[in-house]
Amino acid sequence: MQFIRIPLKCRMLYFDKVSLRRGSKLLFGEMSFTVNSGDRIGITGANGSGKSSLFALVQGKLEEDSGNFRMDRNIAVAHVVQETPALQIPAIEFIMQGDGELTRLKRLLQEAEASGDGIRVAELHDKLAAIDAYSAHARAARLMHGLGFAVGSEEKPVADFSGGWRMRLNLAHALMCRSDLLLLDEPTNHLDLEAVVWLEKWLNSYRGAMLLISHDRDFLDRCVNKIAQIEHEQLTLYSGNYSDFERLRAEKLALQQAGYEKQQKEIAHMTSFINRFKAKATKATQAQSRIKALERMQLIAPAHVDSPFSFEFSHPGEIPNPLLRLHKAAAGYGDTTVLSDISFSLLPGERIGLLGPNGEGKSTLIKLLAGELDALHGSCERAKELSIGYFAQHQLEQLHDELSPVQHLRLLDEQLSEKEARQFLGGFDFRGDMALAPVKPFSGGEKARLVLAMIVYQQPNLLLLDEPTNHLDLEMRHALNLALQSFEGAMILVSHDRHLLRSVCDSLMLVSKGSVISFNGDLDDYARWLLEQRDAQEKQPAQPSRKDERRSKAEQRRALQPLRNRLKKLESELELLHKRKDELDAALADPDLYESAGAEHLKRLTIEHRQLGIKLQEVEQAWMEVGEELEVAGE
Repeated sequence: MQFIRIPLKCRMLYFDKVSLRRGSKLLFGEMSFTVNSGDRIGITGANGSGKSSLFALVQGKLEEDSGNFRMDRNIAVAHVVQETPALQIPAIEFIMQGDGELTRLKRLLQEAEASGDGIRVAELHDKLAAIDAYSAHARAARLMHGLGFAVGSEEKPVADFSGGWRMRLNLAHALMCRSDLLLLDEPTNHLDLEAVVWLEKWLNSYRGAMLLISHDRDFLDRCVNKIAQIEHEQLTLYSGNYSDFERLRAEKLALQQAGYEKQQKEIAHMTSFINRFKAKATKATQAQSRIKALERMQLIAPAHVDSPFSFEFSHPGEIPNPLLRLHKAAAGYGDTTVLSDISFSLLPGERIGLLGPNGEGKSTLIKLLAGELDALHGSCERAKELSIGYFAQHQLEQLHDELSPVQHLRLLDEQLSEKEARQFLGGFDFRGDMALAPVKPFSGGEKARLVLAMIVYQQPNLLLLDEPTNHLDLEMRHALNLALQSFEGAMILVSHDRHLLRSVCDSLMLVSKGSVISFNGDLDDYARWLLEQRDAQEKQPAQPSRKDERRSKAEQRRALQPLRNRLKKLESELELLHKRKDELDAALADPDLYESAGAEHLKRLTIEHRQLGIKLQEVEQAWMEVGEELEVAGE
């Protein structure tokens, strides 16, 4: 369940002929559009086009160079911070701090309790109850588990998590905020497919406005209803999701005949493959995959006519059969076995997508196949002619900071000339001075492109790709997609990019609970399976720890504090009323009061005594009801 404030006005953000520069570079000019309360806008554009600067403008970190930007007052904005200090507080407490209203009320409650202001304490408990504060811990735990954190890690200090997991904590911190506007900049970069599917479900139930930067086209398709494309220093707004945007933009670019020449060349290449191999049993599945890819490509390729990337895998030469064979193999680390009893052979042309929840062993299997891990038991036999192209995130860190892209390529082939190296790297958009510059200041996306370029150059006959699209923009993902579709070797892919999995893989395998089995279904079936698994886990009654029990009892005591305060107030009032009744009884017992001279005074005392009796009955009844409530609650 989510708690947000519903904006009173339909419109929230106003951009009126806004221009924005970074240094001397114009990012976009004369930009005019509005963001309404129901808008879910995907922001797309090449790296450096101004997407993150647009977010900084909304957050007040930048000011427009011309034009006017304004935001309605009292709009609560949530965003994901990029860095998290090494905090010693529990992870779940850090996430709960994302709810600013909850944090503010808890601080005021501590101050009221310290000052002994019982009335103020009762008021604040009422306000906390009104925002359902006592379920905040459970909400934060659901966010953690949804984003892939293991049950039991809630109390682990933030400082104990690695950088990627801290980014997930930052995301959970933002989602915890009861916001009107949510800003998300590449939220899926550090997530696996399981967490991406969960996040989609969460965002689809979010009722505020959303601005989303993402290079994951399937994620955009499922989460947005508009696309804002930043291109050529202009922002253009399209209705619909990313697939709708591609079709609309393709129609606009259909007049550019030069672009179609490039597309026709790619179509001819794929058609040639289909014609050559559709009759061969060993290639029939791949041919059908190319036919489906060709149908999609004819629809959307014109939207990418101006892509800066153009590369393909050369023929890998001899492809052994099988490339490798696992027989009752087990894999793991030290004394810990992650996978066991794995048996399968990898044949030429097989294109397998690996699925499975986070931490179940997908990367472990890839490392075993790549030779980075030895089998703990059983065997992993590799063909003599096997040539592996292996992509993993840690390989980006193994690039030589002081060397240029050209020098990295010449490490693979000493006979390669600088001109040939630069020509090859141009297809990966390493052009001009960038091809000769040290890679140390390169972004994550640029380093990933270089590692992919080195793999393509080596002409492998087996590709092992572990999340290759992290940090890649949409254009590079599209180019990689096309290159993998025409790759003639075998391939095993781990990715949270479902469009890539759907386009280049012919079969799926599930890595779960220590085993590796075929998955009979498509990616939509897998998404449903993941959600069913998570729902089943959430329905299982959790065994509370002693700390949880203490917290629950403490929260129960806090929840009952207003009743206890009310009981004490009633008891004090009863004491005063009884004292006054005794005084009235004594006064009315005085014989002199009944002399004619005291008739008026007697009348006043009699009226007060009657009213006091009624008041006593009311207060005593209230006191008894509060007492019964506390008794039922176990007090």
